[in-house]
Amino acid sequence: MEQKAKKTVALAGQPNCGKSTVFNSLTGAKQFVANYPGVTVDKMMGWYKRDGEDVEVIDLPGTYSLTSYSPEERVTRDVLLKEPLSAVVNVMDAANLKRSLYLTLQLLEMEIPLVLALNMMDVAEGLGIAIDVPGLSRELGAPIVTTAITQGRGREELFAAIADMSRSNARTSLAASELYPDLKDALRELEVLLERENALKDTFPLSWIAVKLMEADPEVLALVREKVGGGAAVLERAEVLREAFEGEKGMGADLYISGQRSRRAAAIAGRFVTKKDTGKAPISERIDRAVCNKFFGPVFLLFVIYGFYYLSFIQGYNLTQYTWPILAGFRSFAEGILPQPGLIELPLLREFVLWIVDNLNALFNYIPIFFILFALIAVLEDSGYMPRIAFVLDRILSRFGLHGQSTLPMILGGVVLGGCAVPAVMATKGIPDEKSKLATILTLPMLNCQAKLPLYFLLISIYFNETVRLPLFGEVSQQSVVIVFIQTISLLFVLPIAKILSMTVLRHKETAPFIMEMPPYHLPTLRGVLGRAIERIWLYIKKITTVVAAVAVVLFVLLQFPGLSPERRAHYEAEKDRAVQTFLDKARGTKFGEGLKDEKDVLDLILFQQGYRELLKSGASAESKKAYGAKNPGFFEIVQNKKDPEAKALEKELKKLLTFRTNTLTAIRKERIDNSLLGKVGRALEPISRYAGFNWRVNVAVLSTLAAKENSVSTLGALYIKEPGEGEAESKDAGTLEQRMKQQEGDLTPLHAMALMLFMVLCPPCLPTIMAIRVQTGSTKWMLFAFFVPLFLGLLTAVLVFSGGSALGLSGFQAMWIFYLIPLTLTILLGLVKTKRVYT
Repeated sequence: MEQKAKKTVALAGQPNCGKSTVFNSLTGAKQFVANYPGVTVDKMMGWYKRDGEDVEVIDLPGTYSLTSYSPEERVTRDVLLKEPLSAVVNVMDAANLKRSLYLTLQLLEMEIPLVLALNMMDVAEGLGIAIDVPGLSRELGAPIVTTAITQGRGREELFAAIADMSRSNARTSLAASELYPDLKDALRELEVLLERENALKDTFPLSWIAVKLMEADPEVLALVREKVGGGAAVLERAEVLREAFEGEKGMGADLYISGQRSRRAAAIAGRFVTKKDTGKAPISERIDRAVCNKFFGPVFLLFVIYGFYYLSFIQGYNLTQYTWPILAGFRSFAEGILPQPGLIELPLLREFVLWIVDNLNALFNYIPIFFILFALIAVLEDSGYMPRIAFVLDRILSRFGLHGQSTLPMILGGVVLGGCAVPAVMATKGIPDEKSKLATILTLPMLNCQAKLPLYFLLISIYFNETVRLPLFGEVSQQSVVIVFIQTISLLFVLPIAKILSMTVLRHKETAPFIMEMPPYHLPTLRGVLGRAIERIWLYIKKITTVVAAVAVVLFVLLQFPGLSPERRAHYEAEKDRAVQTFLDKARGTKFGEGLKDEKDVLDLILFQQGYRELLKSGASAESKKAYGAKNPGFFEIVQNKKDPEAKALEKELKKLLTFRTNTLTAIRKERIDNSLLGKVGRALEPISRYAGFNWRVNVAVLSTLAAKENSVSTLGALYIKEPGEGEAESKDAGTLEQRMKQQEGDLTPLHAMALMLFMVLCPPCLPTIMAIRVQTGSTKWMLFAFFVPLFLGLLTAVLVFSGGSALGLSGFQAMWIFYLIPLTLTILLGLVKTKRVYT
């Protein structure tokens, strides 16, 4: 049986025409996302099977034209011209046919097998718009299918039209001489010259190349130069013709061509589209009068932003209470099948696997938040409100090199305390301006994500707990003032740094013209929203967690090796032997003595006790507890039966042994960190970092935040070890990290704490954020930039605050006020500097 060749179909269309919905409808769940080589543009691909034939579908980026101004335009054009396509479906917005025809005319110039899908017919009908579809099809010379794909209308007809086009491969061309009458002679002359160049034959339509040469399209000029040589007569002649046209008409040929397309699109729409006059403004227009109002618009946007924040972070974190037990269960499962720990020995394989699981679990735990976030973004996109956000805020943010659509990522990143940089970076996907997008991505990690908060609260509770008198406010707590300072200082870093980046390293980045389109409002479909959310979650899982696992291995090695010296291991072994022997001596002579004769028995008892505690935490039934006790009745009596004097006495000894074990393991971990490569790096950095007020422990904590910001406090908790005997006879709070840190770091002052907090605001992004930046920018260079520049700025700020404050004899609280004036003044001054947008 002859095997049919696979067909490839591309979907092209302008933004907000429903192209992605058509793609989802055609392919269902059979999709994947990749990047086009060398650019950050997503490559959406999917499949469907029809009449025994496999069809591959490419969802091209939404684009208004096919010039080479933006990566999206170049990618779309390259696929249309270079890929062996069976059919190209131009998805058009039936409610705005004139705008859609501008792209359609360019597609027709390319002489490709074109099918036109007049989508959103339901919206057009609701607006009283009627389209003469047969007449339009004759005018354009291409088959037209009417669809309202969100309702399933026209789906089968579209499948059939694609199949017909794939079989016929009919190609419609547009007579360039008719479309551009003032360039008729020039285009014909160029075509004749192009026909003489054998290297260009069988590449692209020569009439299309001729038009592009008159437009001075840089990519087509480069192509011709590459194929026929830099001094080709056709290139020289094209330049002469362009200059002659400009001299004669007083305008560039590219502007003339663009204008002719617009006029032709308007003429066609005028002939084949009729609109019933209802006497009422369209509902979208009426909504926009309120939503885009100069005063009410920003207020409404604040409500939307708060809704995003509340649903994704507050409710998302609530959902993690249900998903975390699943992840914890997976960890428990891994613990169960891994080599069991000894009394003070932790098998390397066990430590390694659990380290990887913990790192991945930390990322999987974000999935409920991301799912809600991505679903809400899909709602904004599908409803048509997303462009309105840019409209409302673009004027302010553009003063700092940002974009109106930077607002949402900034909120998610923690412009108010408690965001997360990872979803924030992922949310920059919707920013169409590459310069603004990069400025947003590179500054988002400077906002106060939720992972930074524990360190802030730790330091504030230790070093800023006095009451001060402020003008107008009277006596207030230092803690509340410092929290407000931390909350606002990050924004005062982000705005001027974004402006400086856009004026320096990003100044040559392409800036696409800011085209503000207000598509009609749509009611998002559940399928479309869920499909987009699942698609983006899957992308997150695939692209980030795989890399995180690899980097986590490196960090594990840096924190584990070279480990303890033989002498220190012997020391801990001797301590352990004494503790075990003490316990065995207590057990000897009791009814439990027979089952507790050596270290292995003691370890079995400890593991049994831990298993029983886990059982109690899970809320196990009485039957389950009884069944567990039946595994070893003697052990069960010790850990559970407190009425028996011997069991009660032995349980008390067991608790002492467990305390010894916990303290010893903590001490071993601390010593291992001290001796580890990362610990040694921390000490090696001390001669430099001391100017920022960091000692080696702080250095190690800071280094550990490279994996996750939460690590700062947990690492400090491991470094400031609870000393033997500490806290047992003291208050209930004795032995907390705050107290241990305060007791063991007598030299640290509020000025040290202020320098460390400001470093944390600016410090390099955590590992997941770094990976997200790599994914969104598609560039290792920008990923490294996002790491090292904040590192430099953070150290500079910390040195300025600590060393400067020390030289001036300032306290941490005083240094805070003085330092605040610097970014505040810089923000105001740079906001007054106007920059002109220059387009390619």
